[in-house]
Amino acid sequence: MHEHIAEAVKEPDVVTVPPGAICLRFETMKLYSALGAVRHLLETGQIQPGDTLVDSSSGIYAHALALACHRYGLNCHIVGSTTVDRTLRVQLEVLGATLEQVRPSKDLRLDQNLRVQRIGELLRERPHYHWMRQYHDAVHYLGYRDVADLIRKEVPEGPLSLAGGVGTGASTGAIATYLREAGRDVTLVGVQPFGSVTFGSEHVSDPDMIIAGIGSSIPFRNVRHDLYDRVHWVNFDHAMSGAVALLRAGGIFAGLSAGAAYLATLWERERAPDRTHVFLAADTGHRYVDSAYAHHAAARGLGTMRPHEVTTRGELRHPWSVMDWPPAAGAPPRGTPALVPGTARHP
Repeated sequence: MHEHIAEAVKEPDVVTVPPGAICLRFETMKLYSALGAVRHLLETGQIQPGDTLVDSSSGIYAHALALACHRYGLNCHIVGSTTVDRTLRVQLEVLGATLEQVRPSKDLRLDQNLRVQRIGELLRERPHYHWMRQYHDAVHYLGYRDVADLIRKEVPEGPLSLAGGVGTGASTGAIATYLREAGRDVTLVGVQPFGSVTFGSEHVSDPDMIIAGIGSSIPFRNVRHDLYDRVHWVNFDHAMSGAVALLRAGGIFAGLSAGAAYLATLWERERAPDRTHVFLAADTGHRYVDSAYAHHAAARGLGTMRPHEVTTRGELRHPWSVMDWPPAAGAPPRGTPALVPGTARHP
């Protein structure tokens, strides 16, 4: 029996999806990140029950942090993206969290910059708030050890390929790190939208695309670029087609990042059939109904889509590009790799 709903909700469903991939389907994946971080901060005395935790979120982390605060008797304040919908707003309100949203924008850079700017203002006004820094504090790696342990138990032994949205770096990066520490042979495949600075695609815009939580207009220190073996950049139309195909093939109703990860996984499976291929579905598809699923009739068949295989970021182009990492040429992306909790270099 679970002591709190957060402990139950975080558990993913491990589902086989045709043709021969495995999906970790989460309702709210970042509960692992939020619960692990909050528990560590309480245990080390960095926060106390009754304190207020604050952070920026496009939606998934907002729900996760609100539940973690509810679980441990803390206050929660979220500076939210325009992608935070009414369903989530009402849940946050009932859970006791407070939410303020930045002004509407379809531009990822402007949306994230406005949120970061507002966090700075809040901390100057209320210096006693604890900023969770989900983008930069490696404490967010800790909770994903449980996901790595689950994969070790549920997925057959042998070489593994793991694909998922990069986002803050704490999910795919942490899971791969803990699996590798346990001796597993893991190829880590990161999924990005065009326009994200994280792996240097900011020069290729996609005005239709805000895949919330998997791209960034600012450097995230929690992204350890050295952990990744390959990167896929997927635009809105292809991510939508992937999400629709995932629902049709496996009955899994998930977000756009899952659609992009499914698309990448099927290509990776053709390239390395000797590996077991696992991909992450970090959230459900509810907030993408109007923007994506309602247009399912326009979705392309997966067999008609192939990526542009490139060797430098200057060759990146729509609708889908893939590159081995690190790139053959060009300057490394901006940002400083994060330190991984549990190592000798713990911050």
